[in-house]
Amino acid sequence: MPENTPQSAPPEAEIPVSPAVDAGDRDRLLHGTHHAPHSVLGAHPVPGGIAFRAFRPYAQAVSVVSGGMTVTLHDDGDGFFSGLLPLRDVPAYRLRVAYEGTELETEDAYRFLPTLGELDLHLIGEGRHEQLWTVLGAHPMTHQGVDGTRFSVWAPNAQGVRVAGTFNFWDATGHPMRSLGSSGVWELFVPGIGEGELYKFEITRPDGTKTLRADPMARRTEVPPATSSVVTASHHEWNDAEWLEQRAEVPAHRAPLSLYEVHLPSWRPGLTYRQLADQLPAYVKDLGFTHVELMPVAEHPFGGSWGYQVTGFYAPTARMGSPDDFKYLVDALHQAGIGVIMDWVPAHFPRDEWALAEFDGRPLYEHSDPLRAAHPDWGTLEFDFGRREVRNFLVANALYWCEEFHIDGLRVDAVASMLYLDYSREPGQWTPNEHGGRENLDAVAFLQEMNATVYRRVPGVVTIAEESTAWDGVTRATHHRGPSGFGGLGFGLKWNMGWMHDSLEYMSHEPVHRKYHHGEMTFSMVYAYSENYVLPISHDEVVHGKRSLVSKMPGDWWRQRADLRAYLGFMWAHPGKQLLFMGQEFAQGAEWSEAHGPDWWLLDPHYGAEADHRGVRDLVRDLNTVYRATPALWQYDTEPAGFRWVAGDAADDNVLAFLRYDADGSPLLAVSHFAPVVRHDYRIGVPDDVPAWHEALNTDAARYGGSDVTNPDPVKPEPQGWHGLPASIRLTLPPLATVWLRPA
Repeated sequence: MPENTPQSAPPEAEIPVSPAVDAGDRDRLLHGTHHAPHSVLGAHPVPGGIAFRAFRPYAQAVSVVSGGMTVTLHDDGDGFFSGLLPLRDVPAYRLRVAYEGTELETEDAYRFLPTLGELDLHLIGEGRHEQLWTVLGAHPMTHQGVDGTRFSVWAPNAQGVRVAGTFNFWDATGHPMRSLGSSGVWELFVPGIGEGELYKFEITRPDGTKTLRADPMARRTEVPPATSSVVTASHHEWNDAEWLEQRAEVPAHRAPLSLYEVHLPSWRPGLTYRQLADQLPAYVKDLGFTHVELMPVAEHPFGGSWGYQVTGFYAPTARMGSPDDFKYLVDALHQAGIGVIMDWVPAHFPRDEWALAEFDGRPLYEHSDPLRAAHPDWGTLEFDFGRREVRNFLVANALYWCEEFHIDGLRVDAVASMLYLDYSREPGQWTPNEHGGRENLDAVAFLQEMNATVYRRVPGVVTIAEESTAWDGVTRATHHRGPSGFGGLGFGLKWNMGWMHDSLEYMSHEPVHRKYHHGEMTFSMVYAYSENYVLPISHDEVVHGKRSLVSKMPGDWWRQRADLRAYLGFMWAHPGKQLLFMGQEFAQGAEWSEAHGPDWWLLDPHYGAEADHRGVRDLVRDLNTVYRATPALWQYDTEPAGFRWVAGDAADDNVLAFLRYDADGSPLLAVSHFAPVVRHDYRIGVPDDVPAWHEALNTDAARYGGSDVTNPDPVKPEPQGWHGLPASIRLTLPPLATVWLRPA
């Protein structure tokens, strides 16, 4: 007998028992309802030796190979094979499986210990596993010295879970998973498979029916409309250490922040992530934006949702490449000095039968109350923010994008729909909270936990709320209670939807009527310091019949462009950060379409009106350049000391003038004139400690396509007080223009 052959049991061993799988276990394994397949399959000590049991549907024969010994197991029918070897201990072994026309030798998946530890399961049960993506999902790994992939999924209501994929020809019968205690987690290590395999989970619901589901934690997916999850591992080597180190030096609300909003699939249709990395950073850097804000990148089945109906929360959309390809794009942006904000959608998810809806046969990710679960506007399902495992899924998801993909911030979509129980619901369609109010206390707690966790773990990131109501304390610290009794939500910034609606409404009026709407341009300063604001001209404002930004302006083409330039100058000077959607930087006349993206042909030198569009883009570049070089325009965005009205009531003249100050008291004077006439010697009050002012920017300059009415020479103050200030200057105000002046 060879030296490495296992030792036989002594003759006085106990009376052998049948090694075959008993009828009950056999039935549960066949029907996908077994909680503990590892307790039956594999090798187990029994009276008389070691019982080997294998479940290999479609196999013609199965043998145990150990050392120099090969023992053929008995065919018990229905894919079950068993044998009893007279051994003292379980040996190291492999299985040799014969199918029609082929034979393979493989490790036995049911000889391995669990790959998840007690601490992981405890944290999952507590809803506190902040790196949930490292333990759930599919992970190529080496386990007990063997290469393979660990599959794990949370499905507490399932009778059983099995893995189906390309490795078993989508027949999950032979790959049942084990339930790990009371955690609701199912796990299976499958040896011999790795990256690139497609898979799904076959779940046996409580009623005995089966459903095939994509992995909620999948980090890569097939290209839609295909829906399988893909086993993946990252091999990207980051080159942005310098960027990550410096981004935390100044908080976002005290730093320059100018956002270029991008829908990646349509910015340059057809480009991959890596091809975008060759073009997008250079374009954004040339225009001077500090950040890009990416519309949702997470996987979504329907392109027409623009990414706002997510099925793969942990997977960048495969439409443009792999997760590592997306990392390459983020890396390229960082190396160009550009931050990356990503739209994140934790409010709801679609009802696709292969995704999250009733994932394990009962409401799991969604609320169990149908009235709470159904989102009234979008036909989707709302997350159950009161369930700790669901909160964990979402909080960990926020961290995942920041930690794994080096994302610099999350713009959280549809916050208002999360905060209010009666959002878009009629009386009788919602139930008050425990205090009788309309606030969704679970969602409040979730947002506070998410923000606190992200800011604690990832230095230098910023979270931004798209919140359209007057909720108190969106950007207040979570531990500071406000008048409403709630702690702050803990966001860094909030979209100023009121400013956006009011200012666009003002601009849509003919100049002769604007004096009657003057308050729409000044009202924002009444509440400007109630939150830390972003001024958004986003994709939402240039679709669905709302017209593009330049097309909202009244009058002929010249006046539309002049109004647009004046408006952008006003926007960049107003307290708050700026966001501009792609295509608006060059005055695209058509609404945005995700099918063909921006009208880049407008910038073709052979196009007759190319200069008109290039002029607006040149203005945006200069706005960003002067903005970044002028701390008065961003350093005190969130503090009243950084702003003073000069002329806030000149409604008859369609004039708005204000001063911005930096931390050292150095000022910038912004004057916006929204009438199509030239005003000569227009007197503006100024401080008396600035010896002269010069134009830093004039949106009517000829190079932008304007009439070139400028103030070319330094303007000296006169000792005549005006607008409540001790001195004044006389300016020539161009038609439909904004002028910025700085101390000469």
